[in-house]
Amino acid sequence: MATTLAPAGDVRDTRLADALSERYLSYALSTIMSRSLPDVRDGLKPVHRRLLFAMRQLRLDPDTGFKKCARVVGDVIGKYHPHGDVAVYDAMVRLAQDFAVRYPLVDGQGNFGSLDGDNAAAMRYTEARMTEIAMLLLDGIDEDAVDFRETYDGDDSEPVVLPAAFPNLLANGASGIAVGMATSIPPHNLGEICSALIHLIKFPNATIAKLIDFMPGPDFPTGGILVEDRETIVAAYKTGRGSLRVRARWHQEKLSHGQYQIVLTEVPFQVQKARLIERMADLLNAKKLPFLDDIVDESTDDVRVVLTPKNRSVDPAMLMEQLFKQTELESRFSLNLNVLNAEMTPGIMDLRQLLQAFLDHRHEVLIRRTHFRIGKIDQRLDVLSGYLVAFLNLDEVIRIIREEDEPKPALIKAFKLNEAQAEAILNMRLRSLRRLEEMEIRTEHDGLTGERKELNRLLKDEKLRWKTISDQIADVKKRFGEKTELGKRRTEITSAPSEVFVPLEAMIEREPVTVLCSEKGWIKAAKGHLEDTGEVRYKEGDREKFVIRAETTDKLIVFATNGRFYTLGCDKLPGGRGFGEPLRLMIDLGNDHDVVTVMLHKAGEKLIVASSAGRGFIVPEDAVVAHTRGGRQVLNVSGDEEAAVCRRIDAASDSVAVIGENRKLLVFPIDEVPEMNRGRGVIFQRYGDGGLADVKTFTLGEGLTWQTGDRSRTETDLLAWRGKRAQAGRLPPKGFSKANRFG
Repeated sequence: MATTLAPAGDVRDTRLADALSERYLSYALSTIMSRSLPDVRDGLKPVHRRLLFAMRQLRLDPDTGFKKCARVVGDVIGKYHPHGDVAVYDAMVRLAQDFAVRYPLVDGQGNFGSLDGDNAAAMRYTEARMTEIAMLLLDGIDEDAVDFRETYDGDDSEPVVLPAAFPNLLANGASGIAVGMATSIPPHNLGEICSALIHLIKFPNATIAKLIDFMPGPDFPTGGILVEDRETIVAAYKTGRGSLRVRARWHQEKLSHGQYQIVLTEVPFQVQKARLIERMADLLNAKKLPFLDDIVDESTDDVRVVLTPKNRSVDPAMLMEQLFKQTELESRFSLNLNVLNAEMTPGIMDLRQLLQAFLDHRHEVLIRRTHFRIGKIDQRLDVLSGYLVAFLNLDEVIRIIREEDEPKPALIKAFKLNEAQAEAILNMRLRSLRRLEEMEIRTEHDGLTGERKELNRLLKDEKLRWKTISDQIADVKKRFGEKTELGKRRTEITSAPSEVFVPLEAMIEREPVTVLCSEKGWIKAAKGHLEDTGEVRYKEGDREKFVIRAETTDKLIVFATNGRFYTLGCDKLPGGRGFGEPLRLMIDLGNDHDVVTVMLHKAGEKLIVASSAGRGFIVPEDAVVAHTRGGRQVLNVSGDEEAAVCRRIDAASDSVAVIGENRKLLVFPIDEVPEMNRGRGVIFQRYGDGGLADVKTFTLGEGLTWQTGDRSRTETDLLAWRGKRAQAGRLPPKGFSKANRFG
């Protein structure tokens, strides 16, 4: 007999989509708030904040000894951060790497990785303590400067945010990917940030452009050169979004005999040097860096990568421009100022909002610490007042202590003391009853009274508070600003570089090749300039049609019956072994169209093109170069009409000769043919039957030459065939090619 179990607990009917939405939203919020986005006030994510707090609890101050990183990580995951030890240790390692953070918060001892991308040693081998800057972030944490909350298990408490006397968010930057949002904040120079903060205190409505005058851009720990115009930088900090280009720093070292070498001394931020060199070596082996001969990494503690050019005639600027375009020697840093504000709400801020949020936090910390200090002073003054009463009535106090079984209530009743005062009197040592001690108590009492008065004045005067904050920021700038070794600007800022023209020949290894194209359209490029192509193999039933001796840096232009021109780089052609590849597969040429001609592109030359209907025009050769597989439409054709002829025009040519399929020849001045970039053209010759067979341009004074078999003939007396464009012409001279071709 089946038993039906009653449901346990509260069971509700919920749509699966609603349940998934609710849980995914909770996950997303947890990721945003607890892992990925930094707090605008201290610039830290929870794992970093917990690391620093745990190190403080372990008393790992800069002037104390180191402790094993495993001890720190153990405390963090055991007390504050319920996640894996690997993630916590990785975060700790990054805070110690001077090439990863601009102002390290952890002072590491041991192997903490390298710029080449090497991993740090295991946490059981490395040791750490806090830096002075990390102590600034924690300054005042015991003085009720910030709120605390319970840890995940409720056994302890942790700070919600650190007091942050150091503008860590902008100084060290942050990066992270959450659910549906990300952050990417570059590091900046601390001295410049402090100058901007002080200016913003004086002028709360300062524009972002003015603040950029004080902090003109990022300052990466690995240096490099920021190559962006000021307008681009200002626009990025106004919107909170942008992209900034960073280049490696290099210089030219002269060698003997006019030789030189290029030395890289700084690489862009977050670029692994070893991976960068490997990428350059791969390009060099693939012959994509024809200006470069060798790469040698001579780095020790400092970066030194030596680049050797092919020869001394290579322009170093052109070589570097080639490397910037093809490698991570130039990289882009994405700017996305997405942070959590004081209410823990994520959002994108501009530069002024980030600075103001830090100042507001410092203002709140100052008020809270002032209240805390006043409370401590009040407690101490209360105790000192009790001490003074005891000194004034010393004999009576001694009598009560000696004779009363319960001296505390008797003291309270006799001298109208409170419990704290009575307890302090009872805890006094006999040596404190000296006359000198009484004087010290009165001096301390007067000093604390004066300090309390100043603190109350500070609480009542907002201008004085901002003056105090400004002085604190100025002190931080003095300790860690531009005049210190740590605070010197490392990244140079320049305007966007002018474009360095790198010709195609510079990108390709220059080698001689022989381009072979068959009648059926199979194309290949054999190495070297072949003198005899008779032994070249073709597919059965196919044979040689075009033979072009070229260089790998040359371009081929292909003219097809659809009137389109296509462009191919000789370096892109298949090798000479085998039968090659179908040309129509390398360009978008349909099966219903054929190739008319294949020729080398010569810049600045002119072509004459014509259709089977006898229409055509002159076109500049530079205008037919195509940049896509689809080619460029130049000669418009329709119906049964097809593109039929394309010939290069000699500079001295003054006449055009046209022969039709009806074997009629016409000669007319080349001036009658218009120059166009695209169109149908004008009528060259009229036909009763058939269409155009061939076109040629020539110099009238030298006569018309044509090819018949292996022989060539020239006719100089052309009066009978000369006429106007669009006439029918007459039969050619005796001996003209029976194929109706000029050759």
